[in-house]
Amino acid sequence: MDKFLLLQQVLERLAEDLLQAEHAARVAHETATHEENIAENKYDTLGLEAAYLAAGQARRAEAIRQAMVNWRQFRPSPYDASKGIQLGALVCLVDSDGKQQQLFLGPGGGSMKLVSGAQPVQVISCEAPLGRAMLGKCEGDEVSIGDAPIRQQFEVLRVE
Repeated sequence: MDKFLLLQQVLERLAEDLLQAEHAARVAHETATHEENIAENKYDTLGLEAAYLAAGQARRAEAIRQAMVNWRQFRPSPYDASKGIQLGALVCLVDSDGKQQQLFLGPGGGSMKLVSGAQPVQVISCEAPLGRAMLGKCEGDEVSIGDAPIRQQFEVLRVE
């Protein structure tokens, strides 16, 4: 699997998400400032609610912009078995039922599902519980997350 192709897919998806967030912020701002939404009494809160929504969408757009900066600067390096799983690793895990999943460990803000060929790939960050648990592990190691009785265990099958 090509990590740089996955990186491009993440950047494309973030760009799409940014356009949607900016559009939503504009629409909410227009609603908040439209003359028909001026409050006539204390119970008329549509304009106020739209202003809160516009501010939230603007914060979301800024978070996506920052994620794009992080992903543009990100350069996945080849797997080094002496260091174990690090940022940029492409990892294949298998659970106790034998179900496999591909994970691409990247910077924050890019949590999403992608498809590489016919293979689904989950992009996660090192801050995610599973991402944190995988750091430093090698092929054949066990990775577990959660607490009893809801504890999930995986085995690291492959790392690229």
